[in-house]
Amino acid sequence: MTHVLVTGGAGFIGSHVVRALREAGQDVTVADIGHPAAHRAPPPPVVAGAPVRQVDVRDGSAVGALLSGVDVVVHQAAMVGLGADLDDLPEYVGCNDLGTATVLAAMARAGTSRLVLASSMVVYGEGRYACHRHGEVRPAPRAAADLTAGRFEAPCPDCADPLTPGLITEDAPLDPRSVYAATKVAQEHLSAAWARQTGGSVVTLRYHNVYGPGMPRDTPYSGVAAIFRSALAAGRAPRVFEDGGQRRDFVHVHDVAAANLAAVTTTGRGPGWRAYNIASGHPATIGEMAAELSRATGGPDPEVTGEFRLGDVRHVVACPARAEAELGFRAVIGLSDGVAGFAHAPLRA
Repeated sequence: MTHVLVTGGAGFIGSHVVRALREAGQDVTVADIGHPAAHRAPPPPVVAGAPVRQVDVRDGSAVGALLSGVDVVVHQAAMVGLGADLDDLPEYVGCNDLGTATVLAAMARAGTSRLVLASSMVVYGEGRYACHRHGEVRPAPRAAADLTAGRFEAPCPDCADPLTPGLITEDAPLDPRSVYAATKVAQEHLSAAWARQTGGSVVTLRYHNVYGPGMPRDTPYSGVAAIFRSALAAGRAPRVFEDGGQRRDFVHVHDVAAANLAAVTTTGRGPGWRAYNIASGHPATIGEMAAELSRATGGPDPEVTGEFRLGDVRHVVACPARAEAELGFRAVIGLSDGVAGFAHAPLRA
């Protein structure tokens, strides 16, 4: 049996990870401060039978006190999403980057040598693109004037011709385009430096668009699926930004929990740092997700608004082959089945 400390284990993804670990027979301790961006009440005393310690990951002494006998830390604790505005910037950096640095320092002191880090597809910025003239290119951030005019597709940076999106792999350059994305890149770099200096092992899981039961509702820090679901629960049409053609990989939270279990239990990994896309392998557009939810709930059709957020990117679609080859993880829940269950599952208050 492996003793696992799950930070953020009372949150949306974290609670599913805890349940998957417990069902696999692992010994689990949960640390969760109950941050108001994710919780509107204090965390529960237990999650799936695992005790919850109300600990801020920025408190090194408190984290250190939990590490006795711990074999693996599964670090889920973070502020997510684009947030409300730039007033959130210090809290994002504090929770995500200072919090991660504090956990890593405590692990080094305790001699805990294995980390599973929850990262995100946002580290890539825009996804992978090819120009028919110039081959593979990295488009610049989309200009506000283009977005206002309804020109949502990223053009070739060399000739301005339309681009063809493709599958992005873990070796792609990192190009964060929001505050949240910048903090996730920093988490990755900090953990890689820790692995080099300590000889520890880091498995970094780059989640794509996670959805499923227990998502927070009615909050700017939640994912688009929960925002759509909250609107439908209130009898409103989901409001789809841009033209709804943004391509993503929507991956069910049960699959994400299975990926974390695989990262904890996979044997034979030596020291070092390695990243994995955690994705379904079956992309869909934002508009298609909204339409699936509307159909599944019997609610109003989505409203395509043309609105935009400068921190958003156009297309990010993953290649999940490395996770299957090295972790033995493959997502099994398709979008239609996943949305059918999510449409009527409870959301987190």
